[in-house]
Amino acid sequence: MHFKLIHPAPPGEQMRSRDSFIYMYRLMKLLGWFPPKGGIKRFLYRTWTMFTFVWFTFYLPMGFLLSYITTIKQFTAGEFLTSLQVCLNAYGSSVKTYVTYTNLNRLVKARDLLEKLDKRCSSTEERGKINSLVARTSQIFLIYTFVYCFFVISTFSSNTAIGRLPWQLYNPFVDPKESTLHFWIASIIECIIMWGAVMQDQTADIYPLLYSYVIRDHVRMLTERISNLRTNPKLNEDEYYEELIQCIIDHRTILQYCDFLRPVISGSVFTQFLLIGLVLGLTLINVFFFSSLWTGIASAGFVVCILMQTFPLCYTCNTLMDDCDALTYAIFQSNWKDARRSYKSTLLYFMHNAQQPITFIAGGIFPITINSNITVAKISFSVITVFKQMNIAEQFKSG
Repeated sequence: MHFKLIHPAPPGEQMRSRDSFIYMYRLMKLLGWFPPKGGIKRFLYRTWTMFTFVWFTFYLPMGFLLSYITTIKQFTAGEFLTSLQVCLNAYGSSVKTYVTYTNLNRLVKARDLLEKLDKRCSSTEERGKINSLVARTSQIFLIYTFVYCFFVISTFSSNTAIGRLPWQLYNPFVDPKESTLHFWIASIIECIIMWGAVMQDQTADIYPLLYSYVIRDHVRMLTERISNLRTNPKLNEDEYYEELIQCIIDHRTILQYCDFLRPVISGSVFTQFLLIGLVLGLTLINVFFFSSLWTGIASAGFVVCILMQTFPLCYTCNTLMDDCDALTYAIFQSNWKDARRSYKSTLLYFMHNAQQPITFIAGGIFPITINSNITVAKISFSVITVFKQMNIAEQFKSG
């Protein structure tokens, strides 16, 4: 398949900022999140939506729980940890999927606001930056897709190769012990359900990163416009003032964009922050004490997936705050000294409002920053320490 958007569009073809989300919205449509407006197609699509939510969002976490209730004595330590680490993440994924799906209107409204910002990108340089932005965000989406799919494929392959089910999900319809055929049927069913759930999880993880990444570029372009205020000798004072007003409107649009996103990102990231330390700890215990080479590779792939759920977003939010600081400095350092009084007073008002950085708070508690990500990830070391001090690994192996 040719992914056209991962390459910057040629100079004669102008992309839009909203094109940064094309691949993500295609995945959302595949998952059943954007039904047609009417007719039989809407009914059939809604049936598919219900199917994906029943199996990927509700059955998967319940399948793990029922498996523990019915067959917990049959698990080895490695099988149990492999299952448990994914189980915990599956519950978090279901919550994130629900938060994202019920707030899709906010994502759409924020995306539509980008049209206003794009209209201000009139120069060839700014249009080129938008083309590059679309290519970078498309590449990010495909990287996430590759990593998340690698986890599914590696876990499926490494476990079926040694004759055990990949995730040990409860299945009342097929008994894998009856025959080799039943084993493969059960394994493929697990793989399909897990793949769908992983795609839902990817959607809930990628949208905060893409949306924040896009607005970063617009903040930077706004900073450059502010730096160029009152530098064109062909314009008069009225036109200078109008340029300043347009920059203020751009800043308000950016703030409105972020206001649409905050409730969605807050719920999704808060859920992941609550789980990341425990899930990472269990996964690392599995890698260090119970995994073979191939199952260890699959678990290592899962660790990468967990880290990608929060770290890139936290880094982007950190740099967004730095960009806001640069915006404030640009306002102060712009060419305003010999401007008329009305221009100066308006610039002062603008600088006062711009001094508040754009921040996102997870659950109203954790600032979405690198420091917060490191703090919650450190819980994994506490989990490993308790595990070693209680000598649980030896007890599992001797038992």
